[in-house]
Amino acid sequence: MTATTDVRTAAAEALASLGVELPAVPDGGASFEVRSPLSGDVIATLPQAGAAEVDAVVARAKAAFTTWRTVPAPARGAVVKAWGDLLREHKEDLASFVTLEAGKITAEALGEIQEMIDVCDFAVGLSRQLYGQTMPSERPGHRLMETWHPLGVVGVISAFNFPAAVWAWNTAIALVCGDTVVWKPSEMAPLTALASAALLDRALAEAGAPEGVSAVVLGAREAGEALVANRDVALLSATGSERMGAEVGPVVAARFGRSLLELGGNNAAIVAPSADLDLAVRGIVFSAVGTAGQRCTSLRRLIVHSSIVDDVVARLSRAYAKLPIGDPREEGTLVGPLINQTSRERMLASLEQARAEGGEIVVGGEAVDVDGAAGAAYVSPALVRMPAQSDVVHRETFAPILYVMSYDDLDEAIAMHNAVPQGLSSSIFTLDQREAERFMAADGSDCGIVNVNIGTSGAEIGGAFGGEKTTGGGRESGSDAWRAYMRRATNTINYSTELPLAQGVDFG
Repeated sequence: MTATTDVRTAAAEALASLGVELPAVPDGGASFEVRSPLSGDVIATLPQAGAAEVDAVVARAKAAFTTWRTVPAPARGAVVKAWGDLLREHKEDLASFVTLEAGKITAEALGEIQEMIDVCDFAVGLSRQLYGQTMPSERPGHRLMETWHPLGVVGVISAFNFPAAVWAWNTAIALVCGDTVVWKPSEMAPLTALASAALLDRALAEAGAPEGVSAVVLGAREAGEALVANRDVALLSATGSERMGAEVGPVVAARFGRSLLELGGNNAAIVAPSADLDLAVRGIVFSAVGTAGQRCTSLRRLIVHSSIVDDVVARLSRAYAKLPIGDPREEGTLVGPLINQTSRERMLASLEQARAEGGEIVVGGEAVDVDGAAGAAYVSPALVRMPAQSDVVHRETFAPILYVMSYDDLDEAIAMHNAVPQGLSSSIFTLDQREAERFMAADGSDCGIVNVNIGTSGAEIGGAFGGEKTTGGGRESGSDAWRAYMRRATNTINYSTELPLAQGVDFG
């Protein structure tokens, strides 16, 4: 494996290209170190916000909301358009941060920034389509309708694996809806956050928006807890583990706030006997090893018909054996590092459990040494044959492990598919229309995302993104996900000279 270049230098150059200055750590103030997964080296030391600092930022966002909510929605959309133009201009610069902090190969990092641009385009159109409805009234001389209004301060807690796009999903929609946003990014990817937010700040300033419409708070658990608990945060959108969601949800509910949770995804694909196997293998490999298996939509379970399972495993084994692993900045690399050593330890522990439960590692599953990156966590993606009934496959391991199981009929496959706590993304590879339709029906996949003849990852921004069960039930990005960021009012207008009551009530 080739040596990594100096990640500190790369980070400094990327910051300079955007004119971003890192905040200084005050004397005696709390701080945290930022390490790049490419080498394990420290690339920055940043101040860590406490609860009081988070509350102060939320207070400014609440004050800004009183003005921002009165700006016409198309004018708010114009600000998001300007932000999207800046993202286009600095796409490569921002992508370099994603690679340095999340370890994504260049193509995937550029794809993440493109996702931000796409959702800005979507939000600009949405700014003229925040539609309500007019309903027939049962009372003569009356009109009944509903209107949608800005909600308030939106808190966003994002994870390391999509250090910019998930914030953009929330922020672009929230801004056109008239909300203000406070973002607590992952402490493992704060440079991406500062760079991304700097471009939005520029667009807001040029439009004369009030200070506090968008803000970033840096820190770890304490900062996140303060944002979750703050009663002035009307909507808390949190992306992370199921454990995190189980802690966040009750706190927000106890203060009668709204939560939008995007949590775990133990995603599976079914490969039917009629499947185009060349197509299936390409979709499976990207879904399973893209971002080193660290996407919430990564493919983790493969359920293959018993008549073709050996063929599919053989094809996947050949593909896995050829995967280039190493520095994600180098041309030709397809698999970069895990985020840290802890992730690699969890992966290796899951593989040991798989062996203990009767699994067989077909290929991969080993630590990989990369020259000049002793502190990093590179691994070879693992392909594991497993019996249908085992504990380890019911738990999401955030790493490139693909468990392969077999089935004999579609009912059995669907039952295996749904027999996990999570319900984010799913797919089936089949050329049989009946099988495809069944998988998408009410008694088919129980996930929020259901695909046919494509893998489980790579969702488009035009559809609502999210899942069911312990995935949290939240929906972000496209379709009518905007409604989560607004409040609904039902309006009745009496334009008559009478005062009839509903349901025929007569007070005389």
